[in-house]
Amino acid sequence: MRKRRKVDDSLEFYSTVRTIKAIDQSDVCLLLLDASQGMEKQDQHILWHILDSYRGVVVVVNKWDLVEKDEHTMNAYRAKLEEKMAPFSDVPVVFTSNLTKQRVFKALETALHVYHQRKLKVSTSELNDVFLPIVKDQPPPIYKGKSVSIKYITQLPSQVPTFAFYCNLPQYIKEPYKRFVENRIRERYDFSGVPIRLFFRKK
Repeated sequence: MRKRRKVDDSLEFYSTVRTIKAIDQSDVCLLLLDASQGMEKQDQHILWHILDSYRGVVVVVNKWDLVEKDEHTMNAYRAKLEEKMAPFSDVPVVFTSNLTKQRVFKALETALHVYHQRKLKVSTSELNDVFLPIVKDQPPPIYKGKSVSIKYITQLPSQVPTFAFYCNLPQYIKEPYKRFVENRIRERYDFSGVPIRLFFRKK
């Protein structure tokens, strides 16, 4: 039993190494889950590595044909996945069946869409026209009696969508406001499955 466990551990180790190497060489990753098992710890670790590496991701739930379901099953399953993917739950989920070929092409189409969105370039003029009114209408909370004013927004040259917000007191902008801004950007440009980066800089 010990020898068998040692072999299994070695196989899992080398499988993990190959997975990490494949992620690092990819633009978009399809994270394949077994519908009967859901997202397990190992799947979560792989997802975190994908996101930490700023790769695009699509979650593919396979063997969906084997699941007993009604009109609520898919939404309930997706909600459980989002809980396990939190705080980054803005990930497209496609339910497929290799046996029946259900939504297999949709998974590939979704991955291609994520790839294109990951390469998206937004002009500086558009960013300022769209988002300056938003941050002026809902500015960062006053901190230590001082107001933060965001004056200028631009996309930085990078392999992943990266945006710089220039303001007077960037050190006073906290995580909740950063998430608010990120969510507005995601909604505007359909960055589902695409990790993005935000920088708040002194101007």
